[in-house]
Amino acid sequence: MKEIALKHKHEALNAKMVPFAGYNMPVSYEGVNIEHENVRKNLGVFDVSHMGEFLITGKNALALIQKVCSNDASKLVDGKAQYSCFPNEDGGIVDDLIIYRINEEKYLLVVNASNIEKDWNWIAQHNTMDATTRDISDDYSLLAIQGPKAAEAMQSLTDIDLANMKFYTFEVAGFAGVENVIISATGYTGSGGFEIYFKNEDAEQVWDAVMKAGADYGIKPIGLAARDTLRLEMGYCLYGNDIDDNTSPIEAGLGWITKFTKDFVNSEALLKEKEEGARRKLIAFELDERGIPRHGYDIVDENGKIIGVVTSGTMSPSLDKGIGMGYIPTVMAKNNEKIFIQIRKKAIPASLVKLPFYKGE
Repeated sequence: MKEIALKHKHEALNAKMVPFAGYNMPVSYEGVNIEHENVRKNLGVFDVSHMGEFLITGKNALALIQKVCSNDASKLVDGKAQYSCFPNEDGGIVDDLIIYRINEEKYLLVVNASNIEKDWNWIAQHNTMDATTRDISDDYSLLAIQGPKAAEAMQSLTDIDLANMKFYTFEVAGFAGVENVIISATGYTGSGGFEIYFKNEDAEQVWDAVMKAGADYGIKPIGLAARDTLRLEMGYCLYGNDIDDNTSPIEAGLGWITKFTKDFVNSEALLKEKEEGARRKLIAFELDERGIPRHGYDIVDENGKIIGVVTSGTMSPSLDKGIGMGYIPTVMAKNNEKIFIQIRKKAIPASLVKLPFYKGE
């Protein structure tokens, strides 16, 4: 089990620590609903240092990224980030990731913790153009400072104008007295904020400064459980649940990050799927009655026939109702047919809805 640099800080805050993707991680502190609400109304800080970071450098860095990624990274300029995925050879997804363009010959790829080794091997396998690659995952920590008060609360820690940073842009600057910190206007909560990348040896200094700067704004440490409910309210896909090696970006609703203006791994087959239409589709639903849909529950039709499966589900803290996502036949989704979620022995009716579930205050 790997340990993150700030483990002792979380333990001192009485965090519930659990094994997650090979790391010992804080899953909750005060409780999911309290933490969730604080991010929506104030701000919270997540330690997500388990995420993987790869540096791709050299004159062929972009060529490698273009080959393994579905999105068109040639559209990036310095200081811009892009959501993308690694398609596999079989129509599925190796992982989803964020690409940061630091300069013309230097990119940072941020990948999911559970896929670090798999992703590294996948990139190496396709690196026929001799781009320089470096796995820096074990050297860096990552804090996600999320919520409507994040910019105001953190402004005292940097000279960067946080309030005017556009979504999916970043700067490399001083933060909390530490130089060369990546300050990124990204996050997986839908409530705004930043993701801060820095070296492990600076972790304690950054954490203490963030908590102190946020004290007057109601900052709280937030665990992975609330991270999951926040991302689900936005309808953001979670690797291992909503997308995996057997789900295509087309059926997962990720056509917008799948650009056929270039050749990439399995692009021909994915273009065919897009043109012909995927046979199933990732849909969003809300329960019409009380109940909590969970990952792995069956989705059934009015006759009780299994038509799909719930990939993510929870009781939404913001909406106070059961929400979820799952795959059903595309034709049923198009016709907006009635679906039911099999919760133990009862089939609970559910309505298909447009994402995000959470529309803001």
